[in-house]
Amino acid sequence: MTAYAGGEVPRQKPGTPSLLRELNDRAALELLLAEGPLTRAQLSESTGVSKVTVSQMLARLEDRGLVMIVGEQAGGRGPNAALYSVVRSSAYVAGLYVESDLVTAAVADVTGQRVADVSVNPNGADDPVRMIRDALGRACESAGLDLSALSAVVIGSPGVLDPQTGAPRLAVNLPTWQEGVLDALREVLHTPVVIENDVNLAAMAERTDGVAAGLDDFAFVWLGTGLGLATVINGQVLRGVGGAAGEIGWMPVPGAPLPAGNEHPSKTGLQALAGGLAVQTLAAEYGFAGATPADAVTAALADLARTPESGNGAAFMDELAHRVSIGIAAVCVVLDPGLVVLGGTVGHAGGAELAARVAAEVPRLCLARPTVVPTSVPGEPVLLGAMQAALAHARARLLGSLSTVSD
Repeated sequence: MTAYAGGEVPRQKPGTPSLLRELNDRAALELLLAEGPLTRAQLSESTGVSKVTVSQMLARLEDRGLVMIVGEQAGGRGPNAALYSVVRSSAYVAGLYVESDLVTAAVADVTGQRVADVSVNPNGADDPVRMIRDALGRACESAGLDLSALSAVVIGSPGVLDPQTGAPRLAVNLPTWQEGVLDALREVLHTPVVIENDVNLAAMAERTDGVAAGLDDFAFVWLGTGLGLATVINGQVLRGVGGAAGEIGWMPVPGAPLPAGNEHPSKTGLQALAGGLAVQTLAAEYGFAGATPADAVTAALADLARTPESGNGAAFMDELAHRVSIGIAAVCVVLDPGLVVLGGTVGHAGGAELAARVAAEVPRLCLARPTVVPTSVPGEPVLLGAMQAALAHARARLLGSLSTVSD
């Protein structure tokens, strides 16, 4: 017996008519989810089944309230062809990005169309469950939905997560983000909830909508207030036995004190050389100020544009690239990735100038010669990655709902 949706259903025998119908219906629904409105002829061509069978598939999906006609496509001779689409209200999902000073949340329907975006200042909230519920409540209210309408919620946050349970193990910037948070959220929200490392989500967004689109192997380096690494191998993020893979802020490097246990690495390891505080301090030494590390880098680039060769902007960018390259070279010695993407606020601000300097510097420090490029994901990559992951969960549940009980 196979458990599904709170009950047990008989396992289908291969080749039974009910199983064949289920497989056909799933194929049609998957295509409509992936490619948007399609005609019966387009579905027939893509699935390899007859138009008559496609009509039967669509009729069953319409009866379930999953598919509807949304328009017509003009053709040649004869009547226009009906366009079929997934019913948008079949499922709703939410993605969140939790930082120490800001919580952003978005809600989308099952097709991926966003219906609400909100930002909430946590104001030092010491109850992360209430904080998340309040942010989701505001987002759902903005979308005209009840919280119970959500089919999946994915939360991106900094820190180390237990790869077995998905619960937070260590988040130095979010001290209230503790092990029991995940279970408490699931109990309060009554829906599947996943917490994922923010850098991992940004990397998967890069693989879907950025410069790493379609690639199964690359390294994504987050340069911001904190540092992080997501290593994608065969299309999957490497997490490590304890979930700590990629926490390169703790990486021991020349020129910085050694990290000590789980202490915040702001003054040790690679974080002391290339973390946000270090970037701002370095920028100030060259005469560039900014409210954030990214602002300081932007100021240096403006100077570089005015005086390409002789100004302080060039010297600052060279030194910043050298510091970043120390960490990337250490990664390359172990992994030798063909592509390294620089993300995070500093990576985004540094853009092509920083990436080119890092690409030139890394081969001087190790044998690897990776292509180094800045992120190209528009908007907020962590939130985008959370939305994509939530959609994948909701769509899998929707496809699973097509399981038949018997012939």
